[in-house]
Amino acid sequence: MHSSPTGQGIRLASLATAGLLTLAAPPAQAATAFVRVNQVGYDAAASKRAYLLADAAETGATFSVKNAGGATVLVAGVGANLGSWNNTYRFVYALDFGSVTAPGTYTITVTGPVVAGSPSFKLDSPANLYTFLLANAVFFYQSQRDGPNVVPTVMSRQPAHLNDQSATVYDIPSYTKNGRLKGDLVPVSGAAPRDASGGWFDAGDYIKGVQTASYTADLLLIAVRDHPSLLGQGSPSGLFDEARFGLDWLRKMWDDGTSTLYYQVMIGDGNSGITGDHDLWRPPERDDTWDPANNAARYIRHRPLFRAGPPGSSISPNLAGRMAAAFALGYQVYKGSDLAYANGCLLRAQHVFDLANTAPAGRLLTFSPFDFYPETEWSSDLELAAAELYLAVAAGGLPPGLPHTDPLFYLQKAAHWANAYITGPFDATDTLNLYDVSALAHYEVHRAITQAGNPAGLEVTPAALVADVKKQLDKAGAQAAGDPFGLGFAYSQFDLVSHSQGLAITASLYDELTGTLAYADFGRRQLGVIVGANAWGTSFIVGAGSTFPHCMQHQVANLSGSLDGSPPVVKGAAVNGPNGPQTGLGTPSGANACPADGVDRFAAFNGHGGQFLDDVRSWPTVEPALDFVASTPLAFARHIDGKP
Repeated sequence: MHSSPTGQGIRLASLATAGLLTLAAPPAQAATAFVRVNQVGYDAAASKRAYLLADAAETGATFSVKNAGGATVLVAGVGANLGSWNNTYRFVYALDFGSVTAPGTYTITVTGPVVAGSPSFKLDSPANLYTFLLANAVFFYQSQRDGPNVVPTVMSRQPAHLNDQSATVYDIPSYTKNGRLKGDLVPVSGAAPRDASGGWFDAGDYIKGVQTASYTADLLLIAVRDHPSLLGQGSPSGLFDEARFGLDWLRKMWDDGTSTLYYQVMIGDGNSGITGDHDLWRPPERDDTWDPANNAARYIRHRPLFRAGPPGSSISPNLAGRMAAAFALGYQVYKGSDLAYANGCLLRAQHVFDLANTAPAGRLLTFSPFDFYPETEWSSDLELAAAELYLAVAAGGLPPGLPHTDPLFYLQKAAHWANAYITGPFDATDTLNLYDVSALAHYEVHRAITQAGNPAGLEVTPAALVADVKKQLDKAGAQAAGDPFGLGFAYSQFDLVSHSQGLAITASLYDELTGTLAYADFGRRQLGVIVGANAWGTSFIVGAGSTFPHCMQHQVANLSGSLDGSPPVVKGAAVNGPNGPQTGLGTPSGANACPADGVDRFAAFNGHGGQFLDDVRSWPTVEPALDFVASTPLAFARHIDGKP
C-alpha cells in the first residue's frame, strides 16, 4: 500500500517555514566511476584499450594494471576525455595498455579524484581467448533446433512440432497495418501436405523462416569453408554438422521437382479467432497437443506452411539470392564428405538462382508479416549467390543436368550485381548484417575475379569492390568518432550486436584484401564493445564474460534455464543489445519474471540514444535471434586464424 504524500511531509514543511525546525541538507551523493573492459580478453600481441566511465572529472588520475598475483605491471596516466556519455556520466577516458603483453589474468585500478576498478580479464592468443565462442555458437543453434532431432543435453530439449512432418500448405496471408492477421488462412487447393519439420526456431519464438535461416546458413558455411581447422569436419566446435542441419531444412523448403519455394512455418500474431505463436509462452514440445478442444489454437497444434508462389513462379530476389548462396556453399563444403548431397545442393542452387525476380515491384517477400523483417536491399543477395555459384562451378567435378556449366556465366552475374549495388540507392547505407551482405559479397566476388585471372569485360573491378568496402568502413568510422567507446553503429537502432560483428568482419576482410592493418584496431573495438567494453559493462553474448544477459526474452531459456547466469544458460546466444527507449513492456503470460525484483540495474548507464534492459519483457534488447549469432563464428574465427 502506498503512503500518502500529505500528513507528516506537510507538517515538516510548515515548521521549517515558520523557522521552528532546522532541516539538515541531504548528504552529497558520492561520485562514482567504473572501468569497462573486454571481458572475454585481449589479444596479448595487439593494442588494448579499456575505458574509465566517471561522473566527475578525473584530472590527474592514474591507472595500474595488476596481474593475478597482485603485482603491478604498468602504471600510467589516464588518457584524454573521449566525451560525455550521458547527463550523469559526463567523462569517458581511454585506458591504453598495449605495452602489457604477457599472457595472464589482470585487473585495472584507477587512482585519482574518483577511484574505480575493473573485473578481471585475460591477455592471451586469440585462439586461447575466442575458441570457446565458436562452440558456444553451436550450442545456441542446438538450443534452437526443432523437430525430432533435438539434442537432449542442450537445455533439456525434447522433440517438438512433430506435426510439421505433415504440414498443410497455405497461400501468403494478409495482415492489418498493426500486424494482426486478416481473416483465416487460405489453404492451397490440391496441395499435398509437406514435411516442414526440423530447422531452427527463428528467435525467442518458435517460427521458422527462410529469410533468416538462409542468411544464417550462408555465414556459417562460409566460416566452415574458410576455417576448416577450427570449424570443419571433425573440429571440436561441431559447426560442420550444425550448419548441415540448417541446410537440410532449407532443402525441404525448396521443392526442386516442381520448382516451388516454401518460405515460413507458423504465424506470429493471430486474431480474435486464431491463436498465433506470439500469443503463448510454453515449451515447444507442448504444441502438438495444445488445448485440443480449442478451435482457436488449431494452428498451434498443426502449424501452417506458407508457399511463396505457384510452381515455377519467380522468387523474391532476396530469398532467391540467399537460398542459392546457401546451396552453392553446401556444394563447396560437403563435396568431400557426401558427394551426392553436395551435387543435389548445386542443382538446387542453379534452379533457384534462375528463378530470381530481378525486377520486383512492391515489398519483398521476407516473413509474414513483412514488418517482422522489412528488408529492402536485394542486389547484394544475388551478388553473393552468383559469387558462390562461380566458386562452386569452377571447382569442377560437376553433376549432370546443370543448366550452366561455364563458371564465367556466374562471374559475369556476380560482377553485374556488385555493380548494381555500388551504383544503386542503397550503396553504403548499411553494413554487414541480415539486411545487407554487400561487404561479404564484394569479398567473395573479389576472390572469384582473382581466381579467374581478372578477365576483361566485367562490370566491376577488384579496385572498385575494395573501394566500396572502404566506403562502408569509413562511414562507420565517422560514427565511431562521435562515440566515446568507438562503436561504428548507433545505439538507438536495432541489431547492434549483429552490426558490430559485421563491422569487425568487414574490417578484417578489407585488411586482407589490401594487405594492411588499416582497420585492425577498429575491428577489435567493435568486438570489444559487444563483450563488455561499453557503458553498461555487460557482454551481449550469453556465457561470454563475467556479466551477460540473464533474462532473455527466449522461451527455452526462461522456462528451462537459470535466471541468474548460472548453468544452464543458452550459451552463445547474442541478443540485440542497446536499442531506442523501451515503452509498453509487459511480461509474457506464462513467463518467469526476470529479474525477480523487477529492478533495472543498467538504467543509470543509458545514453547516446540507447537503452539496455536485461528483462524478459524487453524483446528489443534481450531477444536473441538466428541472424545475430550467425556472424559470431566468422568474426572470431578470422581473428583466431589471423586474417589478418
